[in-house]
Formats: sequence, structure tokens, C-alpha cells
Amino acid sequence: MIIHTKAIILRVIDYQESSKILTVLSEEHGKIALIAKGAKKPKNKLAGILEIGAVLDVVYYYKQSRGVQTLTEASIYYSTNSFRQDFERAAILYSTLELLSQLLHEHEENEPMFTFALNFIQWLGDAEETYPSVFAYVQIRVAEISGIGLVSALTKIPDFAYLNISGGNISEQPEEDLSYKLTSTQTQFIILAMSGKSKNIFKAGLENGELKQLVHHLDVYFKYHIEGYQERRSDSIFEQML
Repeated sequence: MIIHTKAIILRVIDYQESSKILTVLSEEHGKIALIAKGAKKPKNKLAGILEIGAVLDVVYYYKQSRGVQTLTEASIYYSTNSFRQDFERAAILYSTLELLSQLLHEHEENEPMFTFALNFIQWLGDAEETYPSVFAYVQIRVAEISGIGLVSALTKIPDFAYLNISGGNISEQPEEDLSYKLTSTQTQFIILAMSGKSKNIFKAGLENGELKQLVHHLDVYFKYHIEGYQERRSDSIFEQML
């Protein structure tokens, strides 16, 4: 079956002397592997466009029983060239893509996740200003899209709150043994992130130590609810940014 769709590149590895294997989030089939034969050759039509985070219009032969599909055509839908010149944007991008890759199932269409990823990459690439805390926002949003979103019955933002890992509740009292006490800024950030998409979220003052701690808390939440969830290799880049 010949498929023409959009795809976001999550990972690229070299294969043999001249080819590359891509892990992509495709609009049509979710997370799949594509082989780009000859893509390492300088004169190949695919050379130079197979970059992590790039959004492509692709054509590939698809057979569900195959582990790797064959890429036949690709063109740039949205380029990540701007990320190469901006360390902070690149760090957020790589951590986001690695997070998405862990939450997606092979050959399973996931239109909400694809739409979020597509819109987010374009927003991150075009935004006038970058906020490191946007990655914590991504964690909160993709948890919601994955069906394990945080919940809160708070009617106002308190001075501090607890993140209860098992139930995902944000409350003023710990509800279980595995709970993390959040600072005032962390609490404000989570509540705002859960309730809206305004960029004012990123002006909550969540930076450095508090941000790193919140990212860790949310990773523990993912580990509790997602089987096989692993530490991200890209975190070393993200931590350098902080």
C-alpha cells in the first residue's frame, strides 16, 4: 500500500554504508520506522532534509507485518533549521521528541498526539522568546492526551500543594505515601498549565532548581503509569540549558 502523509522525525540512525533508518510519528500510522535508502549519499534527493524534529510530506510503502517501511519520497513541510542555531530551542525539542517516542505505540494512529506535536514544533520554532519551563508544560499536556492527565479539585491556587503520584491529583493535603510537596510557583504553573494555553504560564517564574525538580516529579508520574518508561538521553542537554 502506497501512503502519502505527514511525518515528524523522532530519531535518525545510520544504516549500512549509504542509508538511514528513521523513527517517525506519522499522521497515518502513528510511530513507525522508515528506511531511506541512499540518503547518506550527497547527491541523493533526501540528503540534508532528514533531521530530527523536521516535519515532512512523505510517501512510503506500508505493510503492517513489516518492521521497517520503505520511504520513497520526502519533502520539507516544516524545517528545523532555526533549532540548529538556538541551543535552548534544540534542548526542548529533543527532550519533547524523546518523551513522545516513549508514549507512542508502534503502528497505532494517534491523531491528537500528532496534532499536538505538529503545532508545538511550529510554535517552538517560530516563537520570539523561548522559556525553559515549556518542557514541563509539554509533560503535563502529553499526559492529558495519553489519558493519564493530572486532575485538580482546587477552587483557587494555594500557597503550596501536593502532587499525588498514584491518582494524579493535585491537592492541598497528601493523599498517599508517594506524594511530592510543590512550591508555590510549581503549584501555580501546574494549575495554569492544566487550565489553559496562554503563554502567561511561562511567566510564572519557574526556573532552574524548581523547574528541574518539577520535571523530575512529572517523570516519576510517567514511570508510575507507563510501563517501561525510561530516563531520557536528551536530559543532559536540557540540564545544561538550566
